[in-house]
Amino acid sequence: MSVITIERKVLEKNEQIAARNRQIFQEHGIFVLNLVSSPGAGKTSILEKTFQELRDELNIAVVEGDVQTDLDAQRVARYGVPVIQIVTSGGCHLEATLVQDAVGNLDLKELDILFIENVGNLVCPANYDLGEALKVVVLSTTEGDDKPLKYPAMFLNSSVLLINKTDLIPYVNCDLNRLRNNALQINPSLRIFEISCFTGAGIPEWCNWLRKKEV
Repeated sequence: MSVITIERKVLEKNEQIAARNRQIFQEHGIFVLNLVSSPGAGKTSILEKTFQELRDELNIAVVEGDVQTDLDAQRVARYGVPVIQIVTSGGCHLEATLVQDAVGNLDLKELDILFIENVGNLVCPANYDLGEALKVVVLSTTEGDDKPLKYPAMFLNSSVLLINKTDLIPYVNCDLNRLRNNALQINPSLRIFEISCFTGAGIPEWCNWLRKKEV
């Protein structure tokens, strides 16, 4: 029972800070997305493609979360996008206080969109609100079509699903229709985009959605 009490206190504190983060983002009119996925699903590649489409139209910044290294932050920085790196040193997810500290280094008055690239993990980040407007879960076809059923909390708590690496469908054991149905079985409200960072398929539709959702 004491373990449950401790867990609740940790989550309650996180939710309080997340609420403060959300209020700050709303006051500045920033659309904040929390990108979550397994390692290697393609979050950073999706960001790169998104920057190519939108960087001349919108002011974008990124908070990068990684267990070790700043390799993804270096990739993002090549596009001239402000990026703040968070190294969790083994932590499996970002927390609201880390995001609070990170955005203190950004000029929020200048931003339209803030992407938070979370640590690669389909379990822990599902339970931690960072103050984002919504979660975007990325799932690659190489992971198979059963992941929504195996990790339901992540898909239930997300608003958008990006199915990445659709160009590999002929070579992997993944049925797109089954994947979509499994995801919608968990969360019927999911907005789904099928994309490929290799061919560029679906990227314009994703970016058009961002243009409309941007506040």
